[in-house]
Amino acid sequence: MPKYVFIYHAPPMPADAPPPDPDDVQQMMDAWRGWANSLGGGLIDLGTPLAGGIHVEPDGTSVSTKEGAGYSIVEADTMPEAVEWARSHPHLNMPGGCSIEVHEAQPLPGT
Repeated sequence: MPKYVFIYHAPPMPADAPPPDPDDVQQMMDAWRGWANSLGGGLIDLGTPLAGGIHVEPDGTSVSTKEGAGYSIVEADTMPEAVEWARSHPHLNMPGGCSIEVHEAQPLPGT
């Protein structure tokens, strides 16, 4: 069964933003867990938030990324099924214009 990588994007948190309310964080995590449970055996790796990213260019330059990111890995029969799962993800309801990329994992040539 094909694997799909969900890459989560979120706008940067303003430096002067107050820390999130613990109850709001718990509600968000409950929504993520509910989504994960709805996939049954299709969820391979819930993933994790990513921080402190560095974008490296071929010429050797590197730039710190400001955007928040994260990932999950799922198994689905088709790309449209994986996209439907992404469309139901609570990440899309977070403030600030969050988005999800869905990529099909491809086999490495020669393996």
